[in-house]
Amino acid sequence: MTEGQRREVRQAYAASISFMDAQVGMLIDTLDRLNLTDNTVIVFTSDHGYHMGEHGLWQKQSLFEESARVPMLIVAPGVTKPGSVAHTPVSQVDLFPTLAELCGVAAPGNLQGQSLVPVLHDPRENGRGWAITQVVRRGRVDGKPASFFGYSLRTPQYRYTEWDGGKAGRELYDHDADSQEHTNLASSPAHAETVERLSATLRQAIASTLPPSGETPPLSPGWWNVNLTDP
Repeated sequence: MTEGQRREVRQAYAASISFMDAQVGMLIDTLDRLNLTDNTVIVFTSDHGYHMGEHGLWQKQSLFEESARVPMLIVAPGVTKPGSVAHTPVSQVDLFPTLAELCGVAAPGNLQGQSLVPVLHDPRENGRGWAITQVVRRGRVDGKPASFFGYSLRTPQYRYTEWDGGKAGRELYDHDADSQEHTNLASSPAHAETVERLSATLRQAIASTLPPSGETPPLSPGWWNVNLTDP
């Protein structure tokens, strides 16, 4: 894109954020007007992030922080405290068990997420302590279509990523020193122990997203997998 197009994209993105912010304000004002604020759990979140030129990327589909991280704000009357911030990584799969507990509803036993109610009570609680993100990379190998997954594990300090189980690359970023993820430490001997530890945690996390067989379930008959890259 030209510099003018980049400016236009950023302007449009900022405009969409301002528009969404205004709609949230209308909803909150309506809850106040109807005296529902003290009896309503509010959750604000979104789909995954949007690159605005970071790492030379635009749009989505990466495992960098800007694309993998999403906003998540929860207001639970009698539980959360205004202005409090929890720094432990959490996932959107945690919303179901969290809302179930807040609303006094029994959650199914097979949920992958954790209840965030302890974290809402005390933002210093660590909870699971990590969040996992997955993307697919498609291409061709020996002239044939091929694809592999990239998985990224985010802890309070690190983002650790493996492409195709590490065969297609690894990435390690220390957010205490490199919040914009510019320096890949995965091959640094000084961080070999960290890579080994996070790799083991990542593999356990991946396994927790799959059925006991360890295989991704096939699409059920009658379902279809939309291909948005070649409509």
